[in-house]
Amino acid sequence: MRSDEIIAFLATFPGTRLIEANGDVFAVHDPDLDYERRPRQGWATLVHSDVNDAFSDLDRPGVFRLNIGLPAARFRELFGESAGHDPAALDVLFPHPVYASSRWVSVLNPDTTWPLVRELLVTAHGFASSRSSKTRGRTAPTVVPDATGTGEEDGDG
Repeated sequence: MRSDEIIAFLATFPGTRLIEANGDVFAVHDPDLDYERRPRQGWATLVHSDVNDAFSDLDRPGVFRLNIGLPAARFRELFGESAGHDPAALDVLFPHPVYASSRWVSVLNPDTTWPLVRELLVTAHGFASSRSSKTRGRTAPTVVPDATGTGEEDGDG
């Protein structure tokens, strides 16, 4: 996948705002369009340079790193207590070289890893969305089937 294709894919997630800075793109869950008043952590980033860290040698031509913030359980499923990942290897999922302790994963130029990466992006967006709802003090209502099977809202949501 090219970086522009990934950016276009990130833009399809509901409530997502893409913020560009220094050639990098940050996907932030911002359904209320209030990021300026209430900044928050993104759920995915796409970086093109070694400005923030040099672990992945992103100054190589055409190389970029996609970073994804995951729930703890999903991160553990992927990596457990494993170590020894090469943060400069292309198309290999690895714990983020700086933010692994915050459960971020990374991949350089995803290609054969794209199906897994796509699934992780869906998970990360869902996680960011649920955190955002809790932060805003509201949750989506739970739909419970009624006797007719059409469903009704359960206010406990």
